[in-house]
Amino acid sequence: MNIDHYLKIAEELNIKLKQVTDTVGLLDEGATVPFISRYRKEVTGSLDEVQVAAIRDRSLQLRELDKRREAILKSIKEQGKLDEALEKKINAAETMAILEDLYLPYKPKRRTKATIAKEKGLESLATLIFEQKSIDLDSEAAKYISEEKEVASTEEALQGARDIIAEWINENVEVRKKMRDLFVEEGIFVSKVIPGKEAEAIKYKDYFDWSEPVKSAPSHRVLAMRRGEKELFLMLDSCPEENTAIALMDNVILENEANSSVDQVKQSIRDCYKRLLKPSMETEVRLLTKRRADEEAIKVFAENLRQLLLAAPLGEKAVMAIDPGFRTGCKTVCLGQQGQLLSYEAIYPNEPQKRTHEAGVTVRSMVEKYNVEAIAIGNGTASRETEAFVKSLGLPKNVIITMVNESGASIYSASEVARDEFPDLDLTIRGAVSIGRRLMDPLAELVKIDAKSIGVGQYQHDVDQTSLKNSLDDTVMSCVNGVGVEINTASKQLLTYVSGLGPVLAQNIVSYRTENGPFKSRAEIKKVPRLGDKAFEQAAGFLRIRNAKHPLDSSAVHPERYDLVEKMAKDIGANLSELMSSDELRSKIILKNYVSETVGIPTLQDIMEELSKPGRDPRETFEVFNFQEGVNEMSDLKVGMKLPGIVTNITKFGAFVDIGVHQDGLVHLSHLADKFINDPNEVVSVSQKVEVTVMEVDIPRKRIGLSMKSDPFAERGKVKQKNKKEEPEAEGDLAAKLAMLKGKFR
Repeated sequence: MNIDHYLKIAEELNIKLKQVTDTVGLLDEGATVPFISRYRKEVTGSLDEVQVAAIRDRSLQLRELDKRREAILKSIKEQGKLDEALEKKINAAETMAILEDLYLPYKPKRRTKATIAKEKGLESLATLIFEQKSIDLDSEAAKYISEEKEVASTEEALQGARDIIAEWINENVEVRKKMRDLFVEEGIFVSKVIPGKEAEAIKYKDYFDWSEPVKSAPSHRVLAMRRGEKELFLMLDSCPEENTAIALMDNVILENEANSSVDQVKQSIRDCYKRLLKPSMETEVRLLTKRRADEEAIKVFAENLRQLLLAAPLGEKAVMAIDPGFRTGCKTVCLGQQGQLLSYEAIYPNEPQKRTHEAGVTVRSMVEKYNVEAIAIGNGTASRETEAFVKSLGLPKNVIITMVNESGASIYSASEVARDEFPDLDLTIRGAVSIGRRLMDPLAELVKIDAKSIGVGQYQHDVDQTSLKNSLDDTVMSCVNGVGVEINTASKQLLTYVSGLGPVLAQNIVSYRTENGPFKSRAEIKKVPRLGDKAFEQAAGFLRIRNAKHPLDSSAVHPERYDLVEKMAKDIGANLSELMSSDELRSKIILKNYVSETVGIPTLQDIMEELSKPGRDPRETFEVFNFQEGVNEMSDLKVGMKLPGIVTNITKFGAFVDIGVHQDGLVHLSHLADKFINDPNEVVSVSQKVEVTVMEVDIPRKRIGLSMKSDPFAERGKVKQKNKKEEPEAEGDLAAKLAMLKGKFR
């Protein structure tokens, strides 16, 4: 990558050139984002994961740009048309759009109106007209009438010349740049329902006759309109006013006062716009706005996923998990402290069987036999009824009873992962196991499920799937490495996301563990087949070994710094265990005494922080949550009720909250806080416990409007009027989203 690219990235990210070059160097050597941001702070100048990932992604973009540049230069050179001026322009192009504009005149084309006209020998006539001088058009055009060339009249000759001129204008770099800017700055999204589709397209009702500027249209509305168009319910346009666009082209192309040649060029300009430039620019702008919308939606999804993955774990406790149901009963499992399946039963406490006494005997027996410390109840069908049943059993007060979001549990139960783990079990039993493990450790369980199936996204099926996967993989990897992984209990899926590993080495670790027993030290990890020095360097700091012989093996201190920490302990006359357990001893260490060429204060501070809490889980402490007693169905809701809830999903237009009635409610952006906010993430996060006020209940459409304002009914009419005018997503997008995610938002 050339120095200009490094300078560009440094300027864009507002960091130093050396930070960029050194970070790219580490990335090129195979280092991962988590490893670089955690263990190479002296090299990068303490860049965080977001900055390192931004450098990685931008450098890849610029390298792709260079690849395309080389291919274009090669193509034009092979045509014998590459001169010094053109080469200079191509080398100076900073975007793919500019590159393609420069290449357009030389790009191999299918047979067009212009190429046909050139075959008829009309290019010299087009050149003459394009000079815009006053000439005798009829006499000049008559010279090109030829039976052999199939030019039968002066008008045919002039038409051919205009076709050629239209193509020249379309290939004009200045025209394309200005037109592109115009489409972006003054383009208008215009959405209309396809006549006759009004009933079928009711979920897109707000877009039946909708318009807004391209440059300010939010991502969720762009994606909603595009989806409506794709489903053949809406017609969507995104162009500026035609007269404005043609006037801009006139200003660039026309050079002389009105004459017969200028009139011909004007006709070419209008033809060029309608036939060539408008479709081309609209395609570009739609791709641009789609890419922007994708980026925003993917960002929302990734942040929601991060919050869900880092939800507070219950920890290693004996758990009973219940996948509730009516007709098919409640699948009930007991799990050991490491999540192993100990027992499973089907109970029928609900309608239609209503075998409450028998079910109660079974649950009490299982709780006693397996020393159950917590009961996890899936929040799907019959969840509140099952919760009420369990709470009525008079179980010991120290047994936690809590609801667990089961989104994606059915995906896991039918997956290859679940089949490998429980080949002889019914899908519903596997689902119950997943619910219980999700309570114990959300991160360890959720990595087994395709992130798109977890139900915390916004239009995840409409965005670019490769970009979505890359972003979600980054998020999962960041979370996994941020928390750390116990190598002796971690699943293959969890190990896959550890820095430097991947699926092959993860499987090799599990196989080695199965054959040789638990790892006793980090050093032993090097014995895993195909796990070389580079992979060990990248992974070791994120892998934990509880109760290892070496005290630091259970911490986030990297093995490459063990000698340094041992020297610290020796210098103050202590051993490692004493150093890690004593604040007083650690206070005696003077960090500057241990600074070297490879270790600076940032790393030393990280080491000291880790010594004070070796291996401690950075996630919040688990807190029990209960829904409002007696509010189990939408019919139980009344406007004005204040209820506890859990945030299940965040979008750009608000947050969805589970209030225990089998249908999530929406807290619109305008009702998330007393003051105006632009981003819901400013005030809420996924899995956060909140108090909401019921604002609206629409049972036929299964919609619940909620508020988190302290006085939600103040200026209610004003808020409704504003929403109707400016925020159609509160209506149409919500309906569309609920339809799309039916079953996920229960």
